[in-house]
Amino acid sequence: MTDILTELEDRRKAARSGGGQRRIDAQHARGKLTARERIELLLDEGSFEEFDMFVAHRCTDFGMEENRPSGDGVVTGWGTINGRMVYVFSQDFTVLGGSVSATHAQKICKIMDMAVQNGAPVIGINDSGGARIQEGVDSLAGYGEVFQRNIKASGVVPQISMIMGPCAGGAVYSPAMTDFIFMVQDSSYMFVTGPDVVKTVTNEVVTAEELGGAATHTKKSSVADGAFKDDVDALVEVRRLFDFLPLNNRDKAPVRPFFDDPDRIEDSLDTLIPKNANQPYDMKELIEKVADEGDFFEIQKDFAANIITGFIRLEGATVGVVANQPMVLAGVLDIDSSRKAARFVRFCDAFEIPILTLVDVPGFLPGTAQEYGGVIKHGAKLLFAYGEATVPKVTVITRKAYGGAYDVMSSKHLRGDFNYAWPTAQIAVMGAKGATEILYRSELDDPEKIAERTAEYETNFANPFRAAERGFIDEVIMPHSTRKRVSRAFASLRTKKQTNPWKKHDNIPL
Repeated sequence: MTDILTELEDRRKAARSGGGQRRIDAQHARGKLTARERIELLLDEGSFEEFDMFVAHRCTDFGMEENRPSGDGVVTGWGTINGRMVYVFSQDFTVLGGSVSATHAQKICKIMDMAVQNGAPVIGINDSGGARIQEGVDSLAGYGEVFQRNIKASGVVPQISMIMGPCAGGAVYSPAMTDFIFMVQDSSYMFVTGPDVVKTVTNEVVTAEELGGAATHTKKSSVADGAFKDDVDALVEVRRLFDFLPLNNRDKAPVRPFFDDPDRIEDSLDTLIPKNANQPYDMKELIEKVADEGDFFEIQKDFAANIITGFIRLEGATVGVVANQPMVLAGVLDIDSSRKAARFVRFCDAFEIPILTLVDVPGFLPGTAQEYGGVIKHGAKLLFAYGEATVPKVTVITRKAYGGAYDVMSSKHLRGDFNYAWPTAQIAVMGAKGATEILYRSELDDPEKIAERTAEYETNFANPFRAAERGFIDEVIMPHSTRKRVSRAFASLRTKKQTNPWKKHDNIPL
């Protein structure tokens, strides 16, 4: 008996050592943690339960039968984050470069199947050289099996991908189908084809960092939702995000203890809107002053900054926030901001997270680049996402809400539950100057007359009261009471039940 127990411990020790101390040291030299160190930091202490520690690949080509490390380059299992269950896989770059074999993929598929069955999120830590070339099509089949699990799990359990090293070729499509992707600056990259292939095919000379680094994917492509300075920072922030999310689509997001009065009055908000209608202000100030303890977890901070997305809590409960940002392009909607916000709204709706929309939007961005790029169809994505969402929706219009953009931003016409406006709100087809120049084109030669007409239009239309008279605005509220009114609105919607007509699935304008 003692011999068997000793053998078990020896086997465990060998499995935990991954590719050996030399490769572990090389991993640390790159500023990266090992697969197991990442899991230890991500999960509650002592909570990790590992699966398939002794699984080894079955490949016999190219001398692979001589090198069959336990675990096959990925650590899988489950544990808890702040006491709530989560499934995890962490690729081990020290073992065969973390390359994906048939058995490596089977390990990932096993925990993904269990996650869907048991209703718990999946966090994947990617650090892999890609498909294991020695296994050929078996490796590709393994990828395909993982992709299918991503698709089945989508909208059922939250899926979070952490890119903490290379992620190239077919491997990128698994994270791409998950709900959130986070990268690490200077040590992670994602691309379908690497720099060498790009140079051969297109003659472009580009580094791995320029082609698929964290800066590229957070600022240009929008593939990643955020980037962090190192592994530790990334793992801590993902723990923080996890606390905002429900375990599955039949569960509610956790309600945390809060120490912030829901009736708190913020007098400073009464002066947030500048007197000059063309002067910007920071919408994040409003978000943080409405949120419990000013806590705001922003998603895609560095991409399409003219719209803000992220999570706050109100009375301890998670709320998704979508807000125009007047500091960037005057808060206008365009292709990028529409896509960014639409995906976020759909995530919130899939997981029963209420949505707070803060509106200051002068319209859609004009220009040939936008029209040629398909702004019509991309703008329709956001319109569609809001219209199909059945979660509680509360909207506050702070200043401009012009034209079709007024409709798109969770208006009453898209089944908004509570639609509030500040007294400074301007709800109209367009701005006073543009409207006057169209309505009184014959008087354009008389500047004084046009100025008079503009002032008249502003008095009659550039306010929230016409919309309030028609019931499109439920109440014109004082800015300082925004937190109180919004908190009470969401509290009244906790038992909301709304359904869409039966359908196999919708056909959102992708």
